[in-house]
Amino acid sequence: MARLDQLPAAKEVAQLGAVLGRAFTYDLVRGIAPQDEGTLQARLGQLVGAELLYQRGRPPRARYVFKHALIQDAAYASLLKSTRQQVHQRIAQVLEAQFPEMVATQPELLAHHLTEAGHPAQAVGYWQQAGERAVARSAHLEAISQLTKGLAVLQTLPETAERIQQELVLLSTLGPALMITKGFAAPEAEQAYARARALCQRVGETPQLFSVLRGLWQFYNGRGAYQTARELGEQCLLLAQQGHDTARLLEAHHTLWVTRLLLGELPLARTHLEQGLALYDPQQHRALAVQYGHDAGVCCRGVAAVALWLLGYPDQALRQQHAADTLAQEVAHPPSLAFMRMLAAIAHQLRRETHAAHEQAEALIALATEQGFALLLAIGGILRGGTRTALGHPGERIGQIRQDLAAVRETGSALWEPYFLALLADVYAQEGQVEAGLATLAEALAAAQATGERWGEAELYRLRGSLLLQQTGTPQEEVETWLQRALDVARRQEAKSLELRAAMSLSRLWHQQGKRKEAHDLLAEVYAWFTEGFDTADLQEAKALLEELA
Repeated sequence: MARLDQLPAAKEVAQLGAVLGRAFTYDLVRGIAPQDEGTLQARLGQLVGAELLYQRGRPPRARYVFKHALIQDAAYASLLKSTRQQVHQRIAQVLEAQFPEMVATQPELLAHHLTEAGHPAQAVGYWQQAGERAVARSAHLEAISQLTKGLAVLQTLPETAERIQQELVLLSTLGPALMITKGFAAPEAEQAYARARALCQRVGETPQLFSVLRGLWQFYNGRGAYQTARELGEQCLLLAQQGHDTARLLEAHHTLWVTRLLLGELPLARTHLEQGLALYDPQQHRALAVQYGHDAGVCCRGVAAVALWLLGYPDQALRQQHAADTLAQEVAHPPSLAFMRMLAAIAHQLRRETHAAHEQAEALIALATEQGFALLLAIGGILRGGTRTALGHPGERIGQIRQDLAAVRETGSALWEPYFLALLADVYAQEGQVEAGLATLAEALAAAQATGERWGEAELYRLRGSLLLQQTGTPQEEVETWLQRALDVARRQEAKSLELRAAMSLSRLWHQQGKRKEAHDLLAEVYAWFTEGFDTADLQEAKALLEELA
């Protein structure tokens, strides 16, 4: 402050620059400064000579930067509040009148100056524009900051129908950004969507209702409250059908192909997936990825790869996975690419393609680290850890998987938890740690019971039976009970690939008991159902076992 006071003539210019920001251009300070150009340049030169400012380039293309943020703060604080407001207002007027390109590309600048000038009604719209631009380029943390500022400014305005509508738009844009960065079940996301839903109920029919319901679906689905998620998905579908809007229809089916799969309702999930594939148009629906968080077409193909494998169509599943990969590269939307990596890692792991699963998990970790996707980063760690043991890194990842599971839970997410715990139990089994494996499977079964996530239930029962068989002193009747339960659940869900695995495990047990014919007949019936995927590990193993039993 003392250094500024030693340059009384230049101090006013420093104050104007401080209101503009830590860095400012010559043409902008010229637009708001009362001095003529010669005087302005001389005083800027004094500030540069005193090493209060750095100069880059020469006027009129010069750019100035305060040497330290504290110098800017001191200059800014030396202005009376009323004077500061006047300067902010003058800057806003100059930006709108003389720098329309800057306003178009950096609306947050005008939003800031209008806010500080005491014009909240004008500022809110620019905060919204800034948030939308940040979301469009996947700068989600920046978007959260700008949209949150917009909401704070909005609260200073009288409560009118227009204000409620503006708040709904801000909240609908904020929700997906919060979910991408903090996780689907983040409390901040729930607060945003709960507030939005309350506003929708107050104003009645509003264009934002669909996106609010879809956002709530994603929150409850992420938290593992699948029955509530399914109800919200059905509400989305009803709303979309009433409006005959293909984009909304696509997103409504999007909610239900995910939740139905997780609930183990595989044929119903397949129906919604087929509807999604029929509706999706890459050009027409590309903007939905920004609006809702990730691309519906990428998700549809990625989830179809998992669902079709479960239903017993490994080749069709692989084709959908490759299509998801191709589309994700074309869409070039980081969250959509991350989703594809996650689903591809799961699909490869289910097919027992360890190296491919590991590569996808590594790619997911790299992308999530770069983009700041906390939940997907932790999921990537679990998926990588679940493949490392099979790749010759015995035991080293167990602690890391546990750590990543804790990180997933910290976000509030329960999504895929039984499956992740099954991966960990399998790692324990490969290490010969039977008791730890059984304890982990007990965790997985409790999680499945709590949330209703049933798509991998048959595999949990099969793994438990297989681990009990390794445990000294376990009666074979108990092992058989668990394997039979796995077989029954897989049949009820029409999960043919899991039925094949359960049949193989039960056939081996019966073979040990001397029931060779029963073992052969059981496996032969399931194997005969398949019409594709004969090069996959499971079907090759089943064929070899049938030959042994013949």
